Amino acid sequence: MSEEQQLLHLVIGGRVSDPRGVEFQDLKDIHTVGYFPNYEEAENAWRAWAQRTVDDAEMKYVIVHLHRLLEPNLPAG
Repeated sequence: MSEEQQLLHLVIGGRVSDPRGVEFQDLKDIHTVGYFPNYEEAENAWRAWAQRTVDDAEMKYVIVHLHRLLEPNLPAG
């Protein structure tokens, strides 16, 4: 049995200065949803939190591809 390669992702959210960007208004208020071993789990968490705040244009949740920061020479996967 082959184990899937861990591709670490982080889901965070908070109030942004401009809904078209990702500059957060107050870094102390960033909500850390969690760390996930693959994109699929991160996307599920992101979608759940984004849906909760869909009517608030200043709230934004994003997925950070930590595996790309930790090991930039690996294939995107």
